[in-house]
Amino acid sequence: MAAGPDFSIIQQELEAFERKFRASVKSRVPLLDKITYYIINRKGKQLRPKFVLLSARMFGEIKESSYHAAALVELLHTATLVHDDVVDESMERRGAFSINALWKNKVAVLVGDYLLSKGLLLALDNEEHRLLQILSNAVRQMSEGELLQMEKSRKLDIDEATYFEIIRSKTASLLSSACAAGAWSSSRNNGITETMAKFGEAVGMAFQIKDDLFDYGSNNVGKPTGNDIREQKITLPLIYTLQQSDPGQKRKIKTVLKNKNKDKKQIAWIVDLVQASGGIAYASEKMMAFKQEALSLLDQFEDSEPKNVMTSLVNYATDRNY
Repeated sequence: MAAGPDFSIIQQELEAFERKFRASVKSRVPLLDKITYYIINRKGKQLRPKFVLLSARMFGEIKESSYHAAALVELLHTATLVHDDVVDESMERRGAFSINALWKNKVAVLVGDYLLSKGLLLALDNEEHRLLQILSNAVRQMSEGELLQMEKSRKLDIDEATYFEIIRSKTASLLSSACAAGAWSSSRNNGITETMAKFGEAVGMAFQIKDDLFDYGSNNVGKPTGNDIREQKITLPLIYTLQQSDPGQKRKIKTVLKNKNKDKKQIAWIVDLVQASGGIAYASEKMMAFKQEALSLLDQFEDSEPKNVMTSLVNYATDRNY
């Protein structure tokens, strides 16, 4: 596995962002402050703000606009996670209780709405209309991707093209917007912003395929093997396996997904089948193609320390084991 990226060149800026982000979610309602404090203190790796700040540094200095971009990305991302947990009826998020588990659905929906509104006001109050356009487009795509996945999952008829459309919308769009927003904040150049949007999308695609591969691996990667099968999620390794299967085997796989998706033996049978059919190798090949696309886009820009860190971040996306 590749070593994790060294973020020391933006460490001070990350700390400044953290302070600004905490200030940006303050309210006059004690319950709301209690909940946002809980959210902030269990945040994950904060990859998206890192992508924003590195993208900004690649093309100039990190400015107030860059902090606005990072805060906007994080506010909108957090809002969608809070809403997702309500939609999915999920009681956990990153090993801790979800907002809806602790404060019920009504409160969780309103907290998500509040974070969304804070993001909109942050952009408008600072006249960051281009940033708002970039991020609003991502939120639209994320909603469309979620609904497309729901529609297709009911019929268990997700093909490869649909899978890519779903992960492009659900996952890659936000990473794309983070890179585009960061680049715009320091460069004010539409060409650079568009290239970085494509770069972020390619990294996001590779990142999501890696996540989906974990479900068919045996390593301790933070979520149980077969979790996607339990949730009737058809991802690229299984799509490839279905394409290679005869009609009888296809029917059996779909029967397990529909009716036996909690049966450990049946889940293990599908996992073994995916491994034997070459589904993991196929998905890994696609992941590496997206990684190479991202690195090729990055190569259009002159070498610099921020670019080197961004390259290691791309490598981390595909080489991580959690």
